[in-house]
Amino acid sequence: MKKKKSETPLRQKKTEADRNELEELRVRIDNVQKEKDELFAKLQRVSADYDNFQKRTARQIVDTIGYEKEKIIKTILPALDNFEHTLQNAQSAENVDTLLKGIQIIYDQMLDILKSHNVEQIKALDEIFDPALHEAMMQKTEKEKEENIVLEEFQKGYKLNGRIIRPSKVIVNKLTQEQPAKQDEEPPEQTTNEYQIKDTE
Repeated sequence: MKKKKSETPLRQKKTEADRNELEELRVRIDNVQKEKDELFAKLQRVSADYDNFQKRTARQIVDTIGYEKEKIIKTILPALDNFEHTLQNAQSAENVDTLLKGIQIIYDQMLDILKSHNVEQIKALDEIFDPALHEAMMQKTEKEKEENIVLEEFQKGYKLNGRIIRPSKVIVNKLTQEQPAKQDEEPPEQTTNEYQIKDTE
């Protein structure tokens, strides 16, 4: 009986310690569960925000492209109006010069519109041929001009913001390599003289 009385307090202490440890584990598990729920809720919010962002970005891109198209079209319309007026006046124009002046005004106006959109023409005529800027359609020989000089321009090239969107189509000067006439003529003259001397001897 004495042994049972002495063992009971120890067992009680151990049981109480186990209960405390178990309670601490439960508290930790509850905290971990709460953190997990909070993180999951945040993840759901971030995922929803990202989906909305993707949809909003797609709409903004479409709206921006539409706005830029509208802006470009609006800048072209005045030139189109002038072209229409020129065609109408062409029927009653007294001479060709009046018509040509009208066309030149429209052409200059179109160039100004392109410049306003950072589009510029590539210089080609009388420039040294540059394969990065020019596309050689054929070669021609003009001795009074330098080698690889652009002689004619089939089609103008253009840059957009400094980037080539269409190279110039050109004709390039190609000089034929000829030897000087003196070097070709001197040796035959010398050999002819030698043969004549031998014959006379």
